[in-house]
Amino acid sequence: MAHGDMSFFARPSSAAVKISAPSSDGPASPKPSRKDTPQRQCKNILIYGSCKFQDKGCIYYHPPTDDQSFVPPDSPTPNPALPAQAVNAPVFVPKGHPGSPSLSAAVPSSIQQQASVSSDSSSEHSSSLPSEQQYEQQYEQQPQPDPEQYDHYNPYAYADHNGHSSEADGQGPVTNPYELSHDQMLGYDAAGMDPFYPTPMTYTHQPLNYHLYTLPRPEALAHKYFISDDIREELQRRSETIHTTAPTNLGLPEELQGYHSLVPLEVIGSDRRKFGNWYSTVYRATNSLDGATYVLRRIENFRLVQQTAFSGIEAWSRLRHPNIVSIHEAFTTRAFNDSSLVVVYDDHPNAQTLYEAHIKPKAPQFQNGRLQAQSNRIPERTVWSYVIQIANAIKAVHDAGLAVRLIDPTKILVTGKNRVRIGSCGIVDVLMHDVRTDVAFSQQDDMTMFGALIFMLCCGNLSAMSNLQKAIDHLGRHYSADLKAAALFLISKASPHKNIGQLFDMAGSRLLTELDESQNAVDRLEGELLSELENARLVRLLCKFGFINERPEHNHETRWSETGDRYIIKLFRDYVFHQVDELGRPVVNLTHVLACLNKLDAGTDERIMLVSRDEQSCLVVSYREVKACVDSAFSELTRS
Repeated sequence: MAHGDMSFFARPSSAAVKISAPSSDGPASPKPSRKDTPQRQCKNILIYGSCKFQDKGCIYYHPPTDDQSFVPPDSPTPNPALPAQAVNAPVFVPKGHPGSPSLSAAVPSSIQQQASVSSDSSSEHSSSLPSEQQYEQQYEQQPQPDPEQYDHYNPYAYADHNGHSSEADGQGPVTNPYELSHDQMLGYDAAGMDPFYPTPMTYTHQPLNYHLYTLPRPEALAHKYFISDDIREELQRRSETIHTTAPTNLGLPEELQGYHSLVPLEVIGSDRRKFGNWYSTVYRATNSLDGATYVLRRIENFRLVQQTAFSGIEAWSRLRHPNIVSIHEAFTTRAFNDSSLVVVYDDHPNAQTLYEAHIKPKAPQFQNGRLQAQSNRIPERTVWSYVIQIANAIKAVHDAGLAVRLIDPTKILVTGKNRVRIGSCGIVDVLMHDVRTDVAFSQQDDMTMFGALIFMLCCGNLSAMSNLQKAIDHLGRHYSADLKAAALFLISKASPHKNIGQLFDMAGSRLLTELDESQNAVDRLEGELLSELENARLVRLLCKFGFINERPEHNHETRWSETGDRYIIKLFRDYVFHQVDELGRPVVNLTHVLACLNKLDAGTDERIMLVSRDEQSCLVVSYREVKACVDSAFSELTRS
């Protein structure tokens, strides 16, 4: 691939690595260190007797062919040359694993030669070993690499894009001795090294890079990046319900004690529901302070006699339980052209009452070609789940010194799969504030109403208690004896020793089953949440790309998005989203997109090759450098 001129970059300080063709004048020798000078004799002359790079740019001194001794021109004392036996000795190369690093990568070749000579000679030649200073000088005079095997200008740069050697041995990156000091050269110590048994090469163990990005998945499992369709549809239906607006001709107040956008939750004009002796209406409204939606239950034509009636609301507002619809506040208002009591509760969109979910008659459906009525029978396991949850809520209320005082199928909500909550709490305390009642008596009455609720659910009839014997027989035929005994215990005669805690003893192991189901539900939701963990971070990245890429003008620069670091961002955008296969067809691979964006957000050191659309420019950059370009360009936009 041809490589074009990158002079159009506006910012030459970019961290990208430009790839260009080598010069045709011939291979250049490695850049010398600060100790390398033309006064040093070429090591190829000492070893091979000649240097094939002598006329091709080698910077070291090449003496005439008739004089092999080297005397620097301006040096007062010439350096002693190696003996002829050391020059002509073969190079000792120890055998090892094919994938292991070569000895020459860590030990100077002069040491290898001297070790070979010493192995074949007597001990009297040991005095001819070079000194430590000669080790340093000879090490800097490494022989030039073979141009057939390595790059002409840098033999240590020919590695893959991740910085590893071309061999798939996993041994780590190739080390350039020209860029390392002697105390950093892979554990090499010239003074303490044994020439016969060199010290093994050591590698610095880098800690694992635990950045917050997920591993790529197969394309067939791309749907696992998102939550399941059932949960997504349910949440979207709830969101749609929350954002529903009311018709403009209902005459509702625009603002009500900090709540606005009132939407009635009951059909206007139908049979109005009564809460005791008062008519009641339920609305959904948005709070001006936190922007959340709440449910407002309005009691019409209620006149507050004493302000102390709200003391019960304060006690209920401090009670938080997973099976109770939390209450927030209560107030009176004349915004509806009357004196109304309004109690504010948590909003649970698309919730149903127990009456609507299980007791209300359902329309007949066709089954096997015939129109048949649907059965309202509830599975016993579901009934026990309801019983345990409601009993748990009642116990929490009784422990707080309060009484529910209203346990009815039309006031208990089903907010999820088999998830129930007691609603409309605290209203009776305000409405019946003038009537003094004993709390213990009200708690016993709660248990009686709870038992009646069980009979209504099992019989599928709100008037099941009107014929108690028939209800007991129906419950005994279709449900277990334990459930029947629990219902009879609740409706039994009140006594000081009767409390809601005894019901849990009757439930027995079903409590553990309910606990298991709740924990399994938490695990499922956490698994679904984990699949959406990265999405918010990726959306922020995509928004930054949208702000930067293809921007027509910035600071009066019409080509701002095409120059400098922004050009790298554009090429990265093409690398992620605009790839094609060998036939020119678009590659639509969600796994590739998410993996690249996650690595970019983490800023990894992995390198990638970015190619321009005309294939005239090629850049090798890391994700860390691309991330720096994105942050720089986005910061420039935000500062404007």
